[in-house]
Amino acid sequence: MRAIISRLLHTESSLPRLYTVAFSRNGRLLSTDSNKVDEPLKVQEAETVDVPPPPTEKLLVLGGNGFVGSHVCQEALNRGLSVSSLSRSGRSSVHDSWANSVVWHQGNLLSSDSLKDSLNGVTAVISCVGGFGSNSYMYKINGTANINAIRSAAEQGVKRFVYISAADFGLVNYLLQGYYEGKRAAETELLTRFPYGGVILRPGFIHGTRQVGSMKLPLGVIGAPLEMILQHAKPLDRVPLVGPLFIPPVNVTSVAKVAVRAATDPVFPPGIIDVYGIQRYSQQK
Repeated sequence: MRAIISRLLHTESSLPRLYTVAFSRNGRLLSTDSNKVDEPLKVQEAETVDVPPPPTEKLLVLGGNGFVGSHVCQEALNRGLSVSSLSRSGRSSVHDSWANSVVWHQGNLLSSDSLKDSLNGVTAVISCVGGFGSNSYMYKINGTANINAIRSAAEQGVKRFVYISAADFGLVNYLLQGYYEGKRAAETELLTRFPYGGVILRPGFIHGTRQVGSMKLPLGVIGAPLEMILQHAKPLDRVPLVGPLFIPPVNVTSVAKVAVRAATDPVFPPGIIDVYGIQRYSQQK
């Protein structure tokens, strides 16, 4: 028995490879046999695993067939997002090619059932819903309709919600009381339901080419020069009574760009973004 054990201990092949080699200074493997030098250690590359890309962000635009909403849809499509829209009329009257890439839903936000199907799989919502009329009508459209949407989105687990609100215009607020009271009520609901993913944009006059039936109104002819002039006159908006009238207009493309970014960028700061913030964020790449 002693002879067998002695023979095993002195046989190199019987020992684990770990104990029969040592590293030299130049990184080559040296055998315990002084007359033998092994080849450099070859490390086999790990097998490449095909990992599927992250799921596409699915964005729901409320009022996507309107002036601002249509630009939001286009901006989102340009960024490669999956876009759907809900409005009272359903499909947009615009015949541009981008409209064919949007999934159009017809519904009324004053009815809580309208949003159920359109919210399936949605990761973010942008509301461009608003309107003018009597005070009671304006409160319903700007306030109640958006509050219903915010609550439904929160219940469905939507991550982010962006609301296109409006800047304060001083005396104008009293003339359009239902409009602004509705907007502020919706803002309060949004900040309550989405404290970490709710963004409120407060633009002033939004300019750009607006489609009205078969006509296109070039609002930028007036808005663009005013924006250029008033964007440098920020101190004037603090003048009592008339100060808010100096709030600069903003291009609809800028509003759409910031809205989509706010809806899809997880580090975009929640809260209220005024017109100067919209201009600043729209210029960032």
